Amino acid sequence: MIFRIFLPLILFSSCTMVSYLTEQGLEQVKLQLNGRHNDEFLNDPGVSEEMKRKVLLIGEYKKFFYHYFGRKPTNIYDKITILPNKAVTYLVIASPHTKISAHEFNFPLMGSFPYIGFFNKSSAQSFAQSLSEDQNLVTYIRPVYAYSTLGYFEDRILSSFFHYDDVELAELIFHELFHTIFFIKDEVDVNENLANLFGKALLREFFKERNELKLFLENEAKKEKLSSRVVELIGILKDEFSKLGGFITDKKADIMTKRFVTEVFIPDLTSFCHSLMLPEEDCDIKEEWNQASFAAFLTYEEDQDFLKNLQEGLKLNLKDYLVWLQKEYDSFKEQSKVKTFSDYLKNKLRLQNATHLTD
Repeated sequence: MIFRIFLPLILFSSCTMVSYLTEQGLEQVKLQLNGRHNDEFLNDPGVSEEMKRKVLLIGEYKKFFYHYFGRKPTNIYDKITILPNKAVTYLVIASPHTKISAHEFNFPLMGSFPYIGFFNKSSAQSFAQSLSEDQNLVTYIRPVYAYSTLGYFEDRILSSFFHYDDVELAELIFHELFHTIFFIKDEVDVNENLANLFGKALLREFFKERNELKLFLENEAKKEKLSSRVVELIGILKDEFSKLGGFITDKKADIMTKRFVTEVFIPDLTSFCHSLMLPEEDCDIKEEWNQASFAAFLTYEEDQDFLKNLQEGLKLNLKDYLVWLQKEYDSFKEQSKVKTFSDYLKNKLRLQNATHLTD
C-alpha cells in the first residue's frame, strides 16, 4: 500500500495541511532515525531467530527483484524499525452518504489520493471525526502494515512485516518495490493493481514449483473469487443509489446501507465463504462496512483483470511488459485526449480485442 510523505509541501499548504504534514513528517523522521542496520539486528542475541530469518528472507527477495529487472539495488530495506503498534499507518477513507465514491484529498504539486494517512491512530480518529462533522462525510479507518515512500526516503523493514508468512512476505516486498520503479501520478487504482499483478507474477518466478507457492495460490484463487463477489454486491447498492439520484437523503442512504449490510451483504458473503472453504481470517465479513469502506474496497479491487488481459494479448513476458508500460506512459503524458492512464490502457485493450476479432 502506498502512503506518500512530502515534507517540502509544507511551504505550499494551508494551515491545516501544514499541521498535518508537520506531524506526519516528524513521524517519518522518527522511523528513519529509529532504524537499525540489518547486520546489527542480525547479530543481536536478544532478537528471536524467527525475526532474523524474516530479515534474511527480505534481503533475498530484494536481491531477486532488482536482479530480475536489471536494476541497481537501492538502500531500501537495509535497516529495520521496531514499531510500537501492530500497524505502521492508518488510512482515513471518506465517502458521501448518498454515493459509494472515495473523497479525494489533494496535495499541492503531488496530486490527489482517495485516502489520507496518519502514523498515529488517535490522529486518524480525530481527523475522521472532523470529516464527519464538518464535511458531512462517512468515514472508515484502515490499518496499514506496509507502505512505500517511492524513493523519497530509504524505506525500512518494519516489525509489522513479520506477521506475514514467507510467501505473503515475498508478495509484499515485490509489491512495494514495484512502486519504486513504476508510479503513475494521481492514479492509485492502477498503481495498486499493477503492483498486485507484478507482485504475484514475481512470486511464481521466485518460488517456482515449491509446495508453499501451490498452497498459497490455491488460497489466493479462492480469495479472488470472494473479492469479485464483494465487488458484485457493492455494485447492487451503487445501482440503488444511482436510481434514486438526487431524491435520496443522507439519512435514507445510511438506513439503506445498514439494511443492505445486515440483510444482504454479510449473509451472502458468509455463505460464499463457506462454499469456498476459506479460513475464517480470510473472509472480509468482519470488517466495518459502510459507504466509505465500500469505496475503499473498490479502490483496490476493481479492474485488475484488464491489466493481465492486456499483457496476455500483447504476448509479453513480465520484463517486456514493464518496458511497454513505461513507453506507453510516456506517450500518454504527451497527449491530452484521454484523461487517465487507466482509460488509456483500456483503450489499448479494446483496440487489441477489436483487432483479434477481425483477424
